[in-house]
Amino acid sequence: MNATNAKNPFPELDVPARTLLGPGPSTVDPRVLRAMAAPLVGHLDPTFLELMDRTQVMLRQVFETQNPLTLAVPGTGSAGMEAALANMIEPGDSVLVCSNGFFSLRMAEMARRYGARVQVITRPWGEVFTPREIQAALEAQPAKIVALVHAETSTGALQPLDEIAQIVHQDGALLLVDAVTSLGGLPVRVDETGIDICYSGSQKCLSCPPGLAPITLSQRAEQALSVRKTPVANWYLDLNLLRKYWGPERAYHHTAPISTVYAFYEGLRLAVAESLEARWERHARNARLLWDGLEALGMTLHVPLEYRLPSLTTVRIPQGVDDLQVRGRLLNEYNIEIGGGLGELKGKVWRIGLMGYSSRPENVLLLLAVLGKMLG
Repeated sequence: MNATNAKNPFPELDVPARTLLGPGPSTVDPRVLRAMAAPLVGHLDPTFLELMDRTQVMLRQVFETQNPLTLAVPGTGSAGMEAALANMIEPGDSVLVCSNGFFSLRMAEMARRYGARVQVITRPWGEVFTPREIQAALEAQPAKIVALVHAETSTGALQPLDEIAQIVHQDGALLLVDAVTSLGGLPVRVDETGIDICYSGSQKCLSCPPGLAPITLSQRAEQALSVRKTPVANWYLDLNLLRKYWGPERAYHHTAPISTVYAFYEGLRLAVAESLEARWERHARNARLLWDGLEALGMTLHVPLEYRLPSLTTVRIPQGVDDLQVRGRLLNEYNIEIGGGLGELKGKVWRIGLMGYSSRPENVLLLLAVLGKMLG
């Protein structure tokens, strides 16, 4: 051991180059990684503030919205969920959570912690809600907020929203949508659909490192925020404070994660340059390639085609196959990461993510070839 190692026994950082095909994070585009190496500036530096402005413009494009209150919360997708619920809920508010997977359960738990009266309706994991079910629940108990997951990461199910949004608004409620696994990979259409509160994460279809949670509020939601009778119960995620930093006031709130914002800016820039339509088609095309390949191997997909999520596929583990052994071999022998099941689907499915930069035909063909060899 040399003198340097004697003083510092910890090895230099040495991380393997994985092919990330799990439920997130996705592989980060090399151009995004390069952006993170740009020199740090202060969080109130004019150059950084200009970058924030351009980031907001592109974020509105990706959300497909004109909402003024559109920004990135410092934190992961769960911080976006927390911000959405904390800012909209006051103690005693009625919230309807439509639960068909792991992350809708998390929404219900957060809503309870903020003092909401939570009504939960359920569907089996992998199924979606019908407009009739939402309407019946609201007739039984009116709600201030109706919360759904657009793209449920635990099941691979894609929730249709258009008719549900109409029903929610007819009842005078606000529609809150989790788009963590959909934003940047398939249409979210915030304005056209009528979504009032929508949040996501930087690390999925936008292929940036984890650490930022995009969020946007409609004018109806912004109005509800402005007439609150009580302060937002979470200071760090209070959108009244955050928008003063992201807006023209530039009021100090926190030290922004500068390098993470660099990465997010570059990730959004690449999404806009590709065009949303081309990006959506790429995700759909590669998903079809994966689905056809898995079925050719004799495997069963968990979600019916009509509601199947292109960015995250759940495939049932064949009978007699050891879940952990297969995923361990994929990781250790081939540097490929896929995810196991969560909650009710633990040990029953594999979760294969084709998100952002990871959504590439060569990744699909590699995974199919390796699975075919291992399961054949």
